[in-house]
Amino acid sequence: MKKSTLYFFLTLCCCFSAFAQEQQEQKGQNVKITGSIQSDMLVPMRDDAIGAEKTEDFQTNTYGDIMLQSKYVDAGLRFEYLDHPLPGFEKDFKGWGVPNFWVKGRYKGAELTVGTFYEQFGLGLILRTYEERSLGIDNSLLGARLVVRPTKGVTIKALSGRQRRYWSWNKGLVSGVDAEVNINEWIPAMRNRGTELMIGGSWVNKYEKQEEIFVDPTHKLNLPEYVNAWDVRASLNTGPWSFLAEYAQKTQDPSFDNGYKYDKGTAAVLSGSYSQQGLSVLLQAKRSENMSFRSRRSMIGTSSFINHLPAFTQEQTYALAALYPYATQLAGGEWAYQAEVGYNFKRKTKLGGKYGMNVKLNFSHVRWAGETFYQDIDVTLSRKLSSNVKLILMYMNQRYNMTVVEGHGGMVRSNIFIADAKFQLSKKTTLRTELQYLSTPDDKGDWLYGLLEFSLAPNWMFSVSDMYNVGETNIHYYHGDVTFSRSGHRVQLGFGRTRAGYNCSGGVCRYVPASRGFTLSYNYNFSIL
Repeated sequence: MKKSTLYFFLTLCCCFSAFAQEQQEQKGQNVKITGSIQSDMLVPMRDDAIGAEKTEDFQTNTYGDIMLQSKYVDAGLRFEYLDHPLPGFEKDFKGWGVPNFWVKGRYKGAELTVGTFYEQFGLGLILRTYEERSLGIDNSLLGARLVVRPTKGVTIKALSGRQRRYWSWNKGLVSGVDAEVNINEWIPAMRNRGTELMIGGSWVNKYEKQEEIFVDPTHKLNLPEYVNAWDVRASLNTGPWSFLAEYAQKTQDPSFDNGYKYDKGTAAVLSGSYSQQGLSVLLQAKRSENMSFRSRRSMIGTSSFINHLPAFTQEQTYALAALYPYATQLAGGEWAYQAEVGYNFKRKTKLGGKYGMNVKLNFSHVRWAGETFYQDIDVTLSRKLSSNVKLILMYMNQRYNMTVVEGHGGMVRSNIFIADAKFQLSKKTTLRTELQYLSTPDDKGDWLYGLLEFSLAPNWMFSVSDMYNVGETNIHYYHGDVTFSRSGHRVQLGFGRTRAGYNCSGGVCRYVPASRGFTLSYNYNFSIL
């Protein structure tokens, strides 16, 4: 980023901050300052058994955010230090500076942001800019955004900017408009019944200059400089029922992702849910084709995406259940379905027992052109055995098309069994244990996982874990951590091995290489009135 641009925005932030401080002091109000620090560090060690290399003596991803808030003006910036980044963040991530800086002004029904910002239209089918540090994603826009609420129940947004890509911004310009109308705000009878009805629509345009891309030595592609996408949606919430429908379409957008084809892109989502008296039901479906939408057509990997498509698969938190995570296939096409049913058996009933019991069944399935990309069926049972003991049991049957997601390996079929027990030993002392087993004849075979976690409230936590491949490699991925928390500070010291694999969130994945060494994490959140 250019230093002159940063200096300009820092000066602008200071001027607005001083003005806001003066105005608030005149009215007897205070300016609020909030911030956070996050630093994850690794002292790496070479480990030939797991393929871990020692490239540097010390690696860290460090972030510092600070934000000023007042009645009419907010301002903030973020400092990032990744000059010696953690494994999986090398190459383009390497560097340090202040890539995020912004000033936001509010007056009556209008709000203007200048600088870097994040935004999402609807579900994000045509626009979603966000930050996910664990995946190395920060696709913020540098420009301006205006939000106007001209009347009750109506919100209109307009924006334009260039998208961040690591330590620079892509040359393409992203612009868009979004409008949402809450019908219930106009009809008292709907508000009295607690019914909410929203309709909305969006338009996004990407401008990108021509590139010299040849299909053969003598023929160059004629690439569209403007790509347009639009979206319509509606949602209804009434009593225990919720419904959502959204449809998006994109004009011709030849890119590296789709092999520079000139097909249009489409995406459609339907979702419905019911929740009342201990019963919850969720049904949803998604169809997408050729919906990879980037601010730079020739990029690969997780960078430069303008939009986001949810995976419609269960977000797994247990280690072996998350061993084979699914990544949304934006470039091609997919049908995705998800269904979930949960029921709370009441206390002091035959099935609920003395303390009650919860049972949840989830089914996810993703396919395209007759080929299964991913499928899981899992059943989770949660029950208190006594006032001090809680047990969670889970079974999961999974089919993971490694060739589609990772480019090799075929279909991996697995059965996963999990037991999670929590013991309240005293008012401030808790012991939690996990035992997991993954059985598969494919890939590297079976896995075992065990965890012991001991908590001393409110400050201390100790944990040890081991993920052991009993199928092919017979390698232990052990780890131990000590965590201390107090007054907004959190420090965690650990040592162990990390398995090479994919880290995923919301259908977006990043490959993480194997590592071994000492880890140190520090987090701090503060607020000054």
